Amino acid sequence: MKTASLILAALLLASCARKEDSPAKSAAPPPGGEQRAADGTVTIPPDSPKLNEIRVAEVKTAIVPFDEVVSPGKIETNPNLVSRVVLPLAGRVDTVLVRLGDAVRRGDPLLTVESPDADATASACQQARAGLTQARANLNKAQADYDREKDLFQHNAVAQKDVLTADNALAQAKAAVEQAEAGVQQADRKALLLGLKPGVFGQKLTVSSTISGKVLDMSIAAGDYRNDTTQAVMTIADLSTVWVSSDVPESSIRFIKVGEPVDVQLTAYPSETFHARVRRIADTVDPQTRTIKVRAEIDNPHEQLRPEMYGTIRHTDAMRNLPVVPVGAVVQGDGKSSVWVELSPGRFRPVEVKTGERYGDVLPVLGGLQAGTRIVVDGAMLLRAQ
Repeated sequence: MKTASLILAALLLASCARKEDSPAKSAAPPPGGEQRAADGTVTIPPDSPKLNEIRVAEVKTAIVPFDEVVSPGKIETNPNLVSRVVLPLAGRVDTVLVRLGDAVRRGDPLLTVESPDADATASACQQARAGLTQARANLNKAQADYDREKDLFQHNAVAQKDVLTADNALAQAKAAVEQAEAGVQQADRKALLLGLKPGVFGQKLTVSSTISGKVLDMSIAAGDYRNDTTQAVMTIADLSTVWVSSDVPESSIRFIKVGEPVDVQLTAYPSETFHARVRRIADTVDPQTRTIKVRAEIDNPHEQLRPEMYGTIRHTDAMRNLPVVPVGAVVQGDGKSSVWVELSPGRFRPVEVKTGERYGDVLPVLGGLQAGTRIVVDGAMLLRAQ
């Protein structure tokens, strides 16, 4: 009986010890000694090593772009400096004198063509000259007939109507000569436009470049026979200037005007900024994307900008002095942007902010923060709730 009483007393003592230990465990501080309030404020003890990884600085101001338009862009050839070469006559390509990527000057030969139409042109020149010779012979005869009839009339040998008939024949002969001369000029002009010598048979047609530039595309080879004289066989472009085209949202087009400068940044040259000038704004809105095509011209003296390069265009309508924060200071979450404000050493609270478009390594603050406020600029992610 005495033994049972001792065992019962031991169990009661053990139960009381467990009850005393439980509150002590629940009151233990969180890892690192941090305290987090309901409003998100985080307090870090002065001896916490985490404070050494957090850097705080005052919010400064800077003059940054305002009402800025940023949209994707693509390099295109300048449509005013592009030549699409077609064959002036149907025929067989004899030789191709250039290759893809070659630089050519205006007037350089590109290819030669053998065409039956070239001989037809030469024949037309010969026929026009023969017609002129015949017309001049008829004029000489008409002039002689008129002079004879006029002389006979003066001697009362013929009637006046005979003189009038001869005068009419002379006028018709003069008109025929003028018409024949025009025919010769037309035939010769056609031959010269084709690069042929008038009246010479068996010539090869030489197609020359109309601009200086580079051969960007070619779909012809020696021996090909082409009937379609409207299809381009070669494309030559002057790349000393190029265009950058961009689809600007309808809501932002009011900020851009023809003649204004824009900055262009390309994926191929991430550390460089190119300067362009708006040349054309489309007159219609794309009904699918609700965007308007904007094209700007860029000088390209070294031809480093190539068609189909991708990048962005940036147009600034105005500049304003605004608070700015480093890009790394802004934390994104739940569709909001926020920064950590230092309330006192080791005590931080998240504050929601509204930011503008990135400008270099900083973000302009449009609302929620004032210049001079001390914020976490490095290590902000360490303060987020785990």
